[in-house]
Amino acid sequence: MKLLRVAAAALNQTPLDWERNLQNILQAIDLARRDEASLLCLPELCVTGYGCEDAFHSPGVHETAIEMLGRIVPATENMAVSVGLPVMYAGAVFNTACLLVNGQIAGFVAKQHLAGDGIHYEPRWFKPWPESIHGAIEIEGQSYPIGDVFFDVGGIKIGFEICEDAWVGTRPGASLAGRGVDIILNPSASHFAFDKHAVRRRFVLEGSRAFNVTYVYANLLGNESGRAIFDGDVLIASSGSLIACGPRMSYQPVTVTAATTDIDATRMSRARTGSFSPEVDGDESDVERIPFKWPNCKPRSESPIIAPWESSQNIKFEEFTRSVSLGLFDYLRKSHSRGFVVSLSGGVDSAAVVSLVATMIRLGSAEIGLGSLWNRCGMTGDAPQDSRSFIGRLLTSVYQKTQNSSETTQSAARIIAEAIGASHHELDVDSLVQQYTTMIGNAIGRTLNWQDNDIALQNIQARVRAPGVWMFANLKNALLLATSNRSEAAVGYVTMDGDSSGGLSPIAGIDKAFLRRWLKWMETTGPSELGPIPELHAINVQQPTAELRPVDAHQTDEADLMPYDVLDKIERLAIRDKLMPLEVYQHLVVQYPQVIPQEIDRWTAKFFRLFCRNQWKRERYAPSFHLDDENLDPKTWCRFPILSGGYEYELSQLDEYVKQQTKDRSGGKNRAKSG
Repeated sequence: MKLLRVAAAALNQTPLDWERNLQNILQAIDLARRDEASLLCLPELCVTGYGCEDAFHSPGVHETAIEMLGRIVPATENMAVSVGLPVMYAGAVFNTACLLVNGQIAGFVAKQHLAGDGIHYEPRWFKPWPESIHGAIEIEGQSYPIGDVFFDVGGIKIGFEICEDAWVGTRPGASLAGRGVDIILNPSASHFAFDKHAVRRRFVLEGSRAFNVTYVYANLLGNESGRAIFDGDVLIASSGSLIACGPRMSYQPVTVTAATTDIDATRMSRARTGSFSPEVDGDESDVERIPFKWPNCKPRSESPIIAPWESSQNIKFEEFTRSVSLGLFDYLRKSHSRGFVVSLSGGVDSAAVVSLVATMIRLGSAEIGLGSLWNRCGMTGDAPQDSRSFIGRLLTSVYQKTQNSSETTQSAARIIAEAIGASHHELDVDSLVQQYTTMIGNAIGRTLNWQDNDIALQNIQARVRAPGVWMFANLKNALLLATSNRSEAAVGYVTMDGDSSGGLSPIAGIDKAFLRRWLKWMETTGPSELGPIPELHAINVQQPTAELRPVDAHQTDEADLMPYDVLDKIERLAIRDKLMPLEVYQHLVVQYPQVIPQEIDRWTAKFFRLFCRNQWKRERYAPSFHLDDENLDPKTWCRFPILSGGYEYELSQLDEYVKQQTKDRSGGKNRAKSG
């Protein structure tokens, strides 16, 4: 029995924040050492931060990365530690994992498969390393191996799959297994998305089983660079069994998860596998041998610890709550803001945003304590004594009414602000609306009216509300949060420089139908350790409305657009699945047999026309969090031309099809009657 204590760390890094990143790395090494781990895997590109983007092409960034690596090396005495950093070699930049052993650099493994889809853009900055190729790189006068290499450290063979390497069919692990590797380290920067934890777990378990190795997976944690949230997923498996997993969505800057693995057991498991075919070609140029005496390791009785919320039947609601709350926490402190301001309308979207801010504080203080949370948010003065007073000092909400606002929404905004403890203000901005309306009417020589100037009169109300909330944000050095959701973004149902105003749009990555279900869950159930916010009932009983037309118009969002569940289905079919209007229509008539075809035709055409015409709005949205594969963010996910033909040809085909179908159905009925 050859026991080895292995560990993986989740780090909350920031691009180009050299000293803080270094301190997190050193803390992880120290925590692993305290847990008697002698092998530690740190996340991908943890030295520089993963989201450096075009700064990866800066020579100064590479020089500083090597400098930081030199400061990490001495901390690895009597340990083996992998750290991620970019490396210039042969005139190109490579994404590498550097293995450090006992205070020395052992070598660099370069990533073979680059993530270039979705929010990832790695081929812009890095080159993929070719399989089975290795070379030597000189750093400060010393030569080190680089490329497709693995390491024999004191008789234990260690190889790498770097993030995307494990997501492809030709993953390097198969070759490493043939070379007799005992442990595969996977340093990753794998962003959060719904259900992604289950996918990671499968390939970690399958990798450990198929390759008969101990598989150690490390990931980044938190909102690293603005849009992507990393959940800190850490997994350790051996021969198909999960032996450790770390906490997800932690507010700690560093978490370390360790487990004891039996190297002899994995070797014998491989030897017993009939399909195992070792590579015995005698070529060992791709293995770097490093003398090292592994510390003695005692047996431990361990089992993976799973947080209660991970087993919840409402896992998507739990993940949404925790990921966005963590994203808000990191965005707040990394943007050096001193709080949040929200224009609280008394509707679903703004209620969701303030609930998430309050949940951020409650979850964070429950994990790391009020004082620590206060300090990490960069707040000054004495820390609040309870989470409610913390929320009051961090979160400012503002209700701004006009003559078209209702007592229902004003009361609902007041109720939810009081329930969570926000510092709440109520303003009457109707006189400002009237001044603008009169001023513009005088300028053009006529009185503005709802029959002829509907959009202009609606928009001026939303825009008049922006300066006030921006002023609150400026006075408090706070971050103004926009409240638009993805469904509104899809069809441009938003007033630019009005309700789109803000430095961050935290719910722009999620659809309205989901938000309505989530708010009802927050009203009745809530996160597992926090419970519900019953006062959200005042929000949930309402029909969503912009309240920009006169009260007697009975304006609702769905009357202006279409039912939100239909809108979201069209969005998925058209944008995620890339279907044409006629194909979308054909799906919808099956899903909504109770709706007349002409109405489905109208909804479909309306969506496509509004989507195309409002791409410019999506280009101007404040940054939003990435949550799934249905994002509309044009900077990271869904690229679409600002100017286009607007699907007019395809929509004419749809109209002709519907007319023909209607004619055929009508003809059939007439023939039946005459018969």
